[in-house]
Amino acid sequence: MSPKQFPDGFLWGAATAAYQIEGAWNEEGRGESIWDRFSHRPHMTQRGETGDVACDHYHRMPEDVALMKSLGLKTYRFSISWPRVLPRGRGRANAKGLDFYDRLVDQLLAADLLPNATLHHWDTPQALHDKGGWTRRSSADWFAEYAHLMFERLGDRVAYWSTHNEPWVFAFLGYALGIFPPGMADLSQAYQVSHHLLLSHGKAVQAFRQGNYKGKIGIVLNFSHYQAASEDPADRAAFRRAYENGIGLFMEPIFHGRYPETLFDWIGPHAARVESGDLRTISLPIDFLGVNYYFTVEVSFDPRAGQLKVATAQPHDERFPRTEMGWGVYPVGLTKLLLHLKETYNPPPILITENGSAFADTPSASGVVDDPLRILYLRTHLEAIWQAIQADVDVRGYYIWSLLDNYEWTHGYTPRFGIVRVNFETGERIPKHSAAWYQQVVARNGLDA
Repeated sequence: MSPKQFPDGFLWGAATAAYQIEGAWNEEGRGESIWDRFSHRPHMTQRGETGDVACDHYHRMPEDVALMKSLGLKTYRFSISWPRVLPRGRGRANAKGLDFYDRLVDQLLAADLLPNATLHHWDTPQALHDKGGWTRRSSADWFAEYAHLMFERLGDRVAYWSTHNEPWVFAFLGYALGIFPPGMADLSQAYQVSHHLLLSHGKAVQAFRQGNYKGKIGIVLNFSHYQAASEDPADRAAFRRAYENGIGLFMEPIFHGRYPETLFDWIGPHAARVESGDLRTISLPIDFLGVNYYFTVEVSFDPRAGQLKVATAQPHDERFPRTEMGWGVYPVGLTKLLLHLKETYNPPPILITENGSAFADTPSASGVVDDPLRILYLRTHLEAIWQAIQADVDVRGYYIWSLLDNYEWTHGYTPRFGIVRVNFETGERIPKHSAAWYQQVVARNGLDA
Protein backbone atom coordinates (compact mmCIF):
# COMPACT_ATOMS: atom_id res chain seq x y z
CA MET A 1 0.00 0.00 0.00
CA SER A 2 1.39 3.39 -0.95
CA PRO A 3 1.58 6.23 1.56
CA LYS A 4 -1.41 8.54 1.78
CA GLN A 5 -0.05 12.04 1.19
CA PHE A 6 -2.12 15.09 2.04
CA PRO A 7 -2.11 18.28 -0.07
CA ASP A 8 0.86 20.63 0.18
CA GLY A 9 0.29 23.21 2.88
CA PHE A 10 -2.23 21.05 4.75
CA LEU A 11 -2.75 22.49 8.23
CA TRP A 12 -2.05 20.00 11.00
CA GLY A 13 -3.13 21.21 14.41
CA ALA A 14 -4.83 20.60 17.71
CA ALA A 15 -7.77 22.30 19.37
CA THR A 16 -8.83 23.41 22.86
CA ALA A 17 -11.47 25.68 24.44
CA ALA A 18 -10.97 28.43 26.99
CA TYR A 19 -13.19 27.18 29.81
CA GLN A 20 -11.87 23.66 29.43
CA ILE A 21 -8.19 24.55 29.87
CA GLU A 22 -7.55 28.09 31.11
CA GLY A 23 -8.58 28.04 34.75
CA ALA A 24 -7.96 31.37 36.54
CA TRP A 25 -11.72 31.76 36.51
CA ASN A 26 -11.81 34.78 38.81
CA GLU A 27 -8.33 36.25 38.37
CA GLU A 28 -7.06 39.49 36.88
CA GLY A 29 -10.41 41.01 36.12
CA ARG A 30 -12.16 38.07 34.44
CA GLY A 31 -15.92 38.17 34.78
CA GLU A 32 -18.22 35.26 35.53
CA SER A 33 -19.45 33.08 32.67
CA ILE A 34 -22.60 30.99 32.52
CA TRP A 35 -20.38 27.93 32.87
CA ASP A 36 -18.90 29.29 36.11
CA ARG A 37 -22.37 29.86 37.54
CA PHE A 38 -23.69 26.50 36.32
CA SER A 39 -20.75 24.36 37.44
CA HIS A 40 -20.76 25.88 40.92
CA ARG A 41 -24.38 24.89 41.49
CA PRO A 42 -24.82 21.56 43.32
CA HIS A 43 -25.46 18.44 41.23
CA MET A 44 -24.94 20.07 37.85
CA THR A 45 -21.70 18.27 36.91
CA GLN A 46 -20.11 14.87 37.55
CA ARG A 47 -18.66 14.85 41.07
CA GLY A 48 -19.31 18.60 41.28
CA GLU A 49 -16.18 19.33 39.25
CA THR A 50 -15.66 22.81 37.80
CA GLY A 51 -13.30 24.51 35.38
CA ASP A 52 -11.89 26.77 38.11
CA VAL A 53 -8.35 25.49 37.53
CA ALA A 54 -8.72 23.03 34.65
CA CYS A 55 -5.29 22.71 32.95
CA ASP A 56 -4.10 26.04 34.39
CA HIS A 57 -3.30 27.12 30.84
CA TYR A 58 -3.70 30.77 31.80
CA HIS A 59 -0.52 30.50 33.87
CA ARG A 60 1.22 27.79 31.82
CA MET A 61 0.54 29.08 28.34
CA PRO A 62 4.23 29.47 27.28
CA GLU A 63 4.87 25.85 28.27
CA ASP A 64 1.89 24.70 26.21
CA VAL A 65 2.98 26.67 23.14
CA ALA A 66 6.47 25.17 23.45
CA LEU A 67 4.85 21.72 23.66
CA MET A 68 2.93 22.34 20.44
CA LYS A 69 6.09 23.49 18.70
CA SER A 70 7.92 20.36 19.86
CA LEU A 71 5.19 18.24 18.24
CA GLY A 72 5.69 20.07 14.96
CA LEU A 73 2.13 21.38 14.79
CA LYS A 74 1.37 23.96 12.11
CA THR A 75 -1.64 25.60 13.73
CA TYR A 76 -3.51 25.85 17.03
CA ARG A 77 -7.24 26.35 17.49
CA PHE A 78 -8.20 28.03 20.75
CA SER A 79 -11.17 30.01 22.00
CA ILE A 80 -11.28 33.43 23.59
CA SER A 81 -13.03 33.73 26.92
CA TRP A 82 -15.58 36.49 26.32
CA PRO A 83 -15.87 37.33 30.07
CA ARG A 84 -12.07 37.50 30.38
CA VAL A 85 -11.88 40.37 27.89
CA LEU A 86 -15.30 41.92 28.64
CA PRO A 87 -16.18 41.05 32.25
CA ARG A 88 -19.70 42.47 31.90
CA GLY A 89 -20.07 41.24 28.34
CA ARG A 90 -20.11 44.80 27.01
CA GLY A 91 -18.55 48.13 27.81
CA ARG A 92 -15.11 48.53 29.31
CA ALA A 93 -12.58 45.91 28.26
CA ASN A 94 -10.28 44.13 30.70
CA ALA A 95 -6.72 45.08 29.72
CA LYS A 96 -5.15 42.06 31.41
CA GLY A 97 -7.48 39.70 29.59
CA LEU A 98 -6.68 41.25 26.23
CA ASP A 99 -2.99 41.14 27.07
CA PHE A 100 -3.17 37.39 27.67
CA TYR A 101 -4.48 36.73 24.15
CA ASP A 102 -1.96 39.18 22.73
CA ARG A 103 0.82 37.15 24.31
CA LEU A 104 -0.71 33.86 23.20
CA VAL A 105 -0.97 34.96 19.56
CA ASP A 106 2.53 36.42 19.55
CA GLN A 107 4.04 33.29 21.04
CA LEU A 108 2.18 31.08 18.57
CA LEU A 109 3.53 33.10 15.67
CA ALA A 110 7.05 32.99 17.13
CA ALA A 111 6.69 29.19 17.23
CA ASP A 112 5.52 29.12 13.57
CA LEU A 113 1.97 28.15 14.54
CA LEU A 114 -0.98 29.78 12.77
CA PRO A 115 -3.53 31.07 15.31
CA ASN A 116 -7.13 29.91 14.80
CA ALA A 117 -9.38 31.79 17.23
CA THR A 118 -12.97 30.94 18.15
CA LEU A 119 -14.96 33.83 19.56
CA HIS A 120 -17.65 31.85 21.38
CA HIS A 121 -17.13 28.34 22.70
CA TRP A 122 -20.16 28.39 25.02
CA ASP A 123 -18.82 30.60 27.86
CA THR A 124 -21.25 33.53 27.51
CA PRO A 125 -20.79 36.22 30.16
CA GLN A 126 -23.20 35.68 33.04
CA ALA A 127 -23.90 39.42 33.11
CA LEU A 128 -25.42 39.21 29.63
CA HIS A 129 -27.46 36.15 30.52
CA ASP A 130 -28.86 38.10 33.45
CA LYS A 131 -30.18 40.60 30.88
CA GLY A 132 -31.90 37.88 28.88
CA GLY A 133 -28.86 36.55 27.06
CA TRP A 134 -29.31 34.80 23.75
CA THR A 135 -33.11 34.81 24.03
CA ARG A 136 -32.97 38.55 23.27
CA ARG A 137 -32.53 39.73 19.71
CA SER A 138 -30.05 42.37 20.94
CA SER A 139 -27.66 39.52 21.79
CA ALA A 140 -26.60 39.54 18.12
CA ASP A 141 -25.42 43.13 18.48
CA TRP A 142 -23.68 42.40 21.77
CA PHE A 143 -21.74 39.63 20.09
CA ALA A 144 -20.85 41.82 17.10
CA GLU A 145 -19.44 44.46 19.48
CA TYR A 146 -17.30 41.82 21.18
CA ALA A 147 -16.17 40.43 17.82
CA HIS A 148 -15.17 43.93 16.68
CA LEU A 149 -13.11 44.41 19.84
CA MET A 150 -11.18 41.20 19.17
CA PHE A 151 -10.74 41.90 15.45
CA GLU A 152 -9.26 45.29 16.32
CA ARG A 153 -6.93 43.79 18.89
CA LEU A 154 -5.77 40.63 17.10
CA GLY A 155 -6.94 40.97 13.52
CA ASP A 156 -3.49 41.84 12.20
CA ARG A 157 -2.14 38.46 13.37
CA VAL A 158 -4.89 35.82 13.56
CA ALA A 159 -5.09 33.62 10.46
CA TYR A 160 -8.53 32.08 11.07
CA TRP A 161 -11.55 33.32 13.03
CA SER A 162 -14.57 31.21 13.92
CA THR A 163 -17.63 33.03 15.18
CA HIS A 164 -19.24 30.17 17.12
CA ASN A 165 -18.36 26.62 18.06
CA GLU A 166 -21.22 24.14 17.72
CA PRO A 167 -24.15 26.53 18.14
CA TRP A 168 -26.57 23.57 17.93
CA VAL A 169 -25.06 22.07 21.09
CA PHE A 170 -25.15 25.41 22.88
CA ALA A 171 -28.77 26.09 21.93
CA PHE A 172 -30.31 22.65 22.43
CA LEU A 173 -28.31 21.27 25.37
CA GLY A 174 -28.51 24.64 27.09
CA TYR A 175 -32.05 25.78 26.27
CA ALA A 176 -34.09 22.71 25.21
CA LEU A 177 -32.70 19.95 27.43
CA GLY A 178 -31.17 21.82 30.38
CA ILE A 179 -28.04 19.66 30.30
CA PHE A 180 -25.66 22.59 29.77
CA PRO A 181 -25.93 26.14 31.04
CA PRO A 182 -28.01 28.15 31.32
CA GLY A 183 -29.98 25.01 32.17
CA MET A 184 -33.29 25.89 30.49
CA ALA A 185 -35.81 23.36 29.16
CA ASP A 186 -37.86 25.28 26.62
CA LEU A 187 -37.93 24.10 23.01
CA SER A 188 -39.17 27.44 21.69
CA GLN A 189 -36.23 29.21 23.35
CA ALA A 190 -33.80 26.75 21.76
CA TYR A 191 -34.98 27.57 18.23
CA GLN A 192 -35.02 31.30 18.92
CA VAL A 193 -31.53 31.15 20.44
CA SER A 194 -30.35 29.23 17.37
CA HIS A 195 -31.58 32.06 15.18
CA HIS A 196 -29.95 34.73 17.33
CA LEU A 197 -26.65 32.81 17.28
CA LEU A 198 -26.83 32.70 13.48
CA LEU A 199 -27.74 36.37 13.29
CA SER A 200 -24.81 37.22 15.55
CA HIS A 201 -22.57 35.15 13.29
CA GLY A 202 -23.70 37.14 10.27
CA LYS A 203 -23.20 40.46 12.03
CA ALA A 204 -19.69 39.44 13.09
CA VAL A 205 -18.85 38.44 9.50
CA GLN A 206 -20.20 41.83 8.40
CA ALA A 207 -17.95 43.61 10.92
CA PHE A 208 -14.96 41.56 9.77
CA ARG A 209 -15.54 42.50 6.12
CA GLN A 210 -16.06 46.16 6.93
CA GLY A 211 -12.80 46.27 8.87
CA ASN A 212 -10.87 44.65 6.02
CA TYR A 213 -8.91 42.56 8.49
CA LYS A 214 -6.34 39.99 7.54
CA GLY A 215 -7.14 36.32 7.78
CA LYS A 216 -10.29 34.32 7.11
CA ILE A 217 -13.59 33.99 8.91
CA GLY A 218 -16.02 31.09 9.22
CA ILE A 219 -18.08 29.10 11.69
CA VAL A 220 -17.65 25.69 13.36
CA LEU A 221 -20.62 23.33 13.33
CA ASN A 222 -21.06 19.89 14.86
CA PHE A 223 -21.88 17.31 12.21
CA SER A 224 -22.96 13.72 12.34
CA HIS A 225 -23.51 11.68 9.23
CA TYR A 226 -27.24 10.91 9.29
CA GLN A 227 -28.73 7.80 7.69
CA ALA A 228 -32.16 6.18 7.78
CA ALA A 229 -32.50 2.86 9.60
CA SER A 230 -34.55 1.46 6.70
CA GLU A 231 -36.34 2.44 3.51
CA ASP A 232 -39.68 2.37 5.33
CA PRO A 233 -41.40 5.73 4.61
CA ALA A 234 -41.79 6.46 8.33
CA ASP A 235 -38.06 5.93 8.92
CA ARG A 236 -37.18 8.04 5.86
CA ALA A 237 -39.38 10.88 7.08
CA ALA A 238 -37.89 10.63 10.58
CA PHE A 239 -34.42 10.72 9.06
CA ARG A 240 -35.33 13.91 7.18
CA ARG A 241 -36.57 15.60 10.34
CA ALA A 242 -33.48 14.59 12.31
CA TYR A 243 -31.18 15.74 9.50
CA GLU A 244 -32.90 19.09 9.11
CA ASN A 245 -32.89 19.66 12.85
CA GLY A 246 -29.21 18.69 13.25
CA ILE A 247 -27.64 20.00 10.04
CA GLY A 248 -30.15 21.87 7.93
CA LEU A 249 -31.11 24.23 10.76
CA PHE A 250 -27.70 25.89 10.41
CA MET A 251 -26.42 24.95 6.96
CA GLU A 252 -29.56 25.99 5.07
CA PRO A 253 -29.62 29.59 6.32
CA ILE A 254 -25.83 30.01 6.04
CA PHE A 255 -25.48 28.64 2.51
CA HIS A 256 -28.97 28.82 1.00
CA GLY A 257 -30.45 31.82 2.82
CA ARG A 258 -33.48 29.96 4.16
CA TYR A 259 -34.61 27.71 6.97
CA PRO A 260 -35.76 24.12 6.29
CA GLU A 261 -39.44 24.58 5.48
CA THR A 262 -40.54 21.06 6.35
CA LEU A 263 -38.83 21.27 9.76
CA PHE A 264 -40.46 24.59 10.59
CA ASP A 265 -43.83 23.22 9.50
CA TRP A 266 -43.33 20.22 11.79
CA ILE A 267 -42.28 22.19 14.90
CA GLY A 268 -45.03 24.78 14.30
CA PRO A 269 -45.22 27.30 17.17
CA HIS A 270 -41.67 26.50 18.28
CA ALA A 271 -40.19 27.93 15.05
CA ALA A 272 -37.96 30.98 15.48
CA ARG A 273 -39.22 34.47 14.77
CA VAL A 274 -37.26 35.75 11.77
CA GLU A 275 -37.31 39.40 10.74
CA SER A 276 -36.85 40.91 7.30
CA GLY A 277 -33.20 40.99 6.28
CA ASP A 278 -32.05 38.44 8.87
CA LEU A 279 -31.36 35.70 6.35
CA ARG A 280 -29.40 38.05 4.09
CA THR A 281 -27.13 38.81 7.06
CA ILE A 282 -26.83 35.18 8.11
CA SER A 283 -25.92 34.05 4.58
CA LEU A 284 -23.08 36.53 4.03
CA PRO A 285 -20.22 34.56 2.40
CA ILE A 286 -17.68 32.94 4.69
CA ASP A 287 -14.13 31.83 3.93
CA PHE A 288 -14.18 28.35 5.45
CA LEU A 289 -16.45 25.86 7.17
CA GLY A 290 -15.32 24.18 10.38
CA VAL A 291 -16.49 20.57 10.65
CA ASN A 292 -16.54 18.75 13.99
CA TYR A 293 -17.18 15.02 13.60
CA TYR A 294 -17.39 12.31 16.25
CA PHE A 295 -20.07 9.79 15.22
CA THR A 296 -22.75 8.77 12.72
CA VAL A 297 -26.46 8.68 13.58
CA GLU A 298 -28.93 6.08 12.32
CA VAL A 299 -32.51 7.35 12.52
CA SER A 300 -35.82 5.51 12.85
CA PHE A 301 -39.40 6.59 13.56
CA ASP A 302 -40.65 6.38 17.14
CA PRO A 303 -44.06 7.93 17.90
CA ARG A 304 -43.13 8.17 21.60
CA ALA A 305 -39.86 10.02 21.06
CA GLY A 306 -40.41 13.67 21.74
CA GLN A 307 -41.17 16.52 19.37
CA LEU A 308 -39.48 15.05 16.30
CA LYS A 309 -40.67 11.45 16.86
CA VAL A 310 -37.25 10.03 16.07
CA ALA A 311 -35.12 7.35 17.69
CA THR A 312 -31.38 7.28 17.08
CA ALA A 313 -28.54 4.78 17.28
CA GLN A 314 -24.85 5.09 16.49
CA PRO A 315 -23.35 2.61 13.99
CA HIS A 316 -20.10 1.18 15.24
CA ASP A 317 -16.88 -0.11 13.69
CA GLU A 318 -16.12 -3.48 15.28
CA ARG A 319 -12.41 -2.71 15.52
CA PHE A 320 -13.15 -0.39 18.44
CA PRO A 321 -14.91 -0.50 21.77
CA ARG A 322 -17.30 2.35 22.35
CA THR A 323 -15.58 5.45 23.67
CA GLU A 324 -15.74 6.54 27.29
CA MET A 325 -18.50 8.93 26.19
CA GLY A 326 -20.47 5.90 24.97
CA TRP A 327 -20.11 7.00 21.35
CA GLY A 328 -19.90 4.63 18.42
CA VAL A 329 -16.77 4.90 16.28
CA TYR A 330 -17.57 5.02 12.57
CA PRO A 331 -14.79 6.51 10.40
CA VAL A 332 -16.51 5.82 7.06
CA GLY A 333 -19.27 8.17 8.16
CA LEU A 334 -16.82 11.06 7.94
CA THR A 335 -16.09 10.34 4.29
CA LYS A 336 -19.81 10.12 3.55
CA LEU A 337 -20.47 13.35 5.45
CA LEU A 338 -17.80 15.31 3.59
CA LEU A 339 -19.03 14.08 0.22
CA HIS A 340 -22.58 15.02 1.17
CA LEU A 341 -21.60 18.52 2.26
CA LYS A 342 -19.82 19.11 -1.03
CA GLU A 343 -22.72 17.85 -3.11
CA THR A 344 -25.47 19.58 -1.14
CA TYR A 345 -24.01 22.90 -0.04
CA ASN A 346 -20.82 23.42 -2.07
CA PRO A 347 -19.16 25.06 0.95
CA PRO A 348 -15.90 27.00 0.93
CA PRO A 349 -12.73 25.14 2.00
CA ILE A 350 -13.31 22.84 4.96
CA LEU A 351 -11.26 22.56 8.12
CA ILE A 352 -11.83 19.50 10.31
CA THR A 353 -11.87 21.58 13.48
CA GLU A 354 -12.51 18.74 15.94
CA ASN A 355 -12.09 14.98 15.79
CA GLY A 356 -10.85 12.75 18.56
CA SER A 357 -11.67 10.14 21.17
CA ALA A 358 -11.69 9.42 24.87
CA PHE A 359 -10.64 5.89 25.71
CA ALA A 360 -9.51 4.66 29.11
CA ASP A 361 -5.90 5.76 29.49
CA THR A 362 -3.74 3.72 31.87
CA PRO A 363 -0.47 5.50 32.64
CA SER A 364 2.71 3.66 33.49
CA ALA A 365 4.51 4.26 36.77
CA SER A 366 6.22 7.25 35.15
CA GLY A 367 2.94 8.61 33.83
CA VAL A 368 3.42 7.63 30.19
CA VAL A 369 0.29 6.52 28.31
CA ASP A 370 0.38 3.89 25.56
CA ASP A 371 -2.89 4.57 23.73
CA PRO A 372 -3.12 2.34 20.63
CA LEU A 373 -6.91 2.74 20.39
CA ARG A 374 -6.56 6.51 20.05
CA ILE A 375 -3.88 6.06 17.40
CA LEU A 376 -6.12 3.66 15.46
CA TYR A 377 -9.01 6.11 15.81
CA LEU A 378 -6.93 8.98 14.45
CA ARG A 379 -5.47 6.89 11.62
CA THR A 380 -8.85 5.61 10.44
CA HIS A 381 -10.41 9.06 10.52
CA LEU A 382 -7.48 10.59 8.67
CA GLU A 383 -7.84 7.83 6.07
CA ALA A 384 -11.52 8.80 5.80
CA ILE A 385 -10.55 12.43 5.18
CA TRP A 386 -7.93 11.38 2.64
CA GLN A 387 -10.59 9.39 0.77
CA ALA A 388 -12.81 12.47 0.63
CA ILE A 389 -9.91 14.59 -0.65
CA GLN A 390 -9.35 12.05 -3.44
CA ALA A 391 -12.99 12.66 -4.38
CA ASP A 392 -12.28 16.40 -4.71
CA VAL A 393 -13.59 17.58 -1.35
CA ASP A 394 -11.55 20.67 -0.47
CA VAL A 395 -10.29 19.88 3.03
CA ARG A 396 -7.46 22.18 4.09
CA GLY A 397 -6.67 21.15 7.67
CA TYR A 398 -7.22 18.83 10.63
CA TYR A 399 -7.34 19.66 14.34
CA ILE A 400 -7.20 16.87 16.89
CA TRP A 401 -9.54 17.18 19.82
CA SER A 402 -7.73 17.68 21.98
CA LEU A 403 -4.21 18.85 22.64
CA LEU A 404 -4.59 18.31 26.39
CA ASP A 405 -6.68 16.20 28.70
CA ASN A 406 -9.10 18.83 29.98
CA TYR A 407 -12.37 19.66 31.69
CA GLU A 408 -14.97 17.78 29.66
CA TRP A 409 -17.91 19.98 30.60
CA THR A 410 -20.54 18.18 32.73
CA HIS A 411 -18.48 14.97 32.61
CA GLY A 412 -15.72 16.62 34.63
CA TYR A 413 -12.15 15.34 34.34
CA THR A 414 -12.72 11.63 33.77
CA PRO A 415 -13.02 11.40 29.96
CA ARG A 416 -9.55 12.17 28.60
CA PHE A 417 -9.45 13.29 24.96
CA GLY A 418 -5.90 14.67 24.94
CA ILE A 419 -2.85 13.46 23.08
CA VAL A 420 -1.01 14.96 26.06
CA ARG A 421 -1.77 13.63 29.52
CA VAL A 422 -2.35 16.23 32.23
CA ASN A 423 -1.82 15.42 35.88
CA PHE A 424 -4.61 17.57 37.32
CA GLU A 425 -2.99 17.60 40.76
CA THR A 426 0.45 18.86 39.64
CA GLY A 427 -0.30 20.30 36.19
CA GLU A 428 2.44 18.16 34.62
CA ARG A 429 2.09 17.53 30.88
CA ILE A 430 3.26 14.18 29.47
CA PRO A 431 2.79 13.47 25.75
CA LYS A 432 1.05 10.15 25.11
CA HIS A 433 2.20 7.71 22.44
CA SER A 434 -0.51 9.21 20.21
CA ALA A 435 1.33 12.54 20.36
CA ALA A 436 4.51 10.94 19.03
CA TRP A 437 2.49 9.19 16.32
CA TYR A 438 0.81 12.46 15.30
CA GLN A 439 4.19 14.20 15.25
CA GLN A 440 5.31 11.73 12.58
CA VAL A 441 2.11 12.25 10.56
CA VAL A 442 2.70 15.99 10.57
CA ALA A 443 6.36 15.57 9.61
CA ARG A 444 5.56 13.40 6.57
CA ASN A 445 2.33 15.33 5.75
CA GLY A 446 0.43 12.09 5.56
CA LEU A 447 0.03 8.49 6.62
CA ASP A 448 2.56 5.77 6.01
CA ALA A 449 1.67 2.48 4.39
